[in-house]
Amino acid sequence: MTTGGTAAGGLGRNFHYLLSAYSIQTLGEGVVIAALPLLASKLTDDPRLISWVPLATELPWLLFALLGGVIVDRYDRRLLMIGAQTAQTLLLVTVALIATLGGTEIWMIYILAFGLCVGDILFMGSSRALIPTVVRGADLETANGRNVTAETLGRMFLGPALGSALFVLFVPLPLWMNAATYVVSIVLISRIRNAAGHFRVSPAAETAQARRGVVAEMMEGVRWLARHRVLRIVVLLAATSNFSVFMAQSVTVLFARDVLGVGDAGYGVLVAAMAIGGVVGGLVSRRVVSHFGTRSVVIGVSVASALSLVAIGLFGRQPVVVVALFGVWSAGLSVWNVMAQSLSQRLVPNRLMGRVGSATRMIAFGALPLGALAGGLVAAAYGLT
Repeated sequence: MTTGGTAAGGLGRNFHYLLSAYSIQTLGEGVVIAALPLLASKLTDDPRLISWVPLATELPWLLFALLGGVIVDRYDRRLLMIGAQTAQTLLLVTVALIATLGGTEIWMIYILAFGLCVGDILFMGSSRALIPTVVRGADLETANGRNVTAETLGRMFLGPALGSALFVLFVPLPLWMNAATYVVSIVLISRIRNAAGHFRVSPAAETAQARRGVVAEMMEGVRWLARHRVLRIVVLLAATSNFSVFMAQSVTVLFARDVLGVGDAGYGVLVAAMAIGGVVGGLVSRRVVSHFGTRSVVIGVSVASALSLVAIGLFGRQPVVVVALFGVWSAGLSVWNVMAQSLSQRLVPNRLMGRVGSATRMIAFGALPLGALAGGLVAAAYGLT
């Protein structure tokens, strides 16, 4: 069922507000994603301590994803998005004020990264659970493709370049910028209309959930995912890939500086250039998935991504080579995300959307902090390459 004026050939007003909010908030996140490692590198040269920034950024997925899924399935998903971003804005403003006064310490970066991710658990879970309620089933690949393209442009392409440039001008600027984008996102989300009451599960389902208790609800999503062979395989493959990739990405700021020889501003440009493949992948994802099918996409993306990362380790000593190889990886990531999100949204019942989605992200994203931790240890013991 759809709401928000969805018409034939269109995705509807509600989806465009949702997409606009996601686009602006991911731009702000991209700014901070570039700025936090740079800020940490100003405070320490220890790769283990720097790798703890992405560790803190992703650790909440391992700790709180299942609980977040219960919350997404119990309450109004639009209001959860507004509440999560309000809390994130307050946290950003607090740390930005401290940074402006020159009192930043590295533990503050860890707390900020951790807190922003906790908010993202509710925001992302609610946002993805809303998409099937505001667009038609036939339009899921189109809607998810636009979401992935917006995320790649903001978080990986425009945001990091802007974040590093702002960081060079004045260290706290990226934090203030991110807070401003969250405010704009909150305004856009508040424009989404919920007249038909589709943004939360039915009252009968809510009552049944409340009787079972939080733990029982969390396990229901885990059991559903564990029994579904196709989604289970996709999630385990994603977790393996995420662990491996984050081993490298956790120390990319040092790799860029010490191996590739680029400065603070160059690091942001490098990260942005790596995302070009992701933008292309997001734009063509619907056609790729429709033409080749889910099975071929899973196999093809897995092989291409693995080979591109191996090649970086063997030959990646020039920025242009690293950009090209990471572009292959990011293109595959975009196609994979569209395929996986659309598949999940078609197969998972609405009443379980939040909990199955959170179980999926706990496994797939929970591998990220473990990879970051491993990356810091490997880099300290054996070198960045």
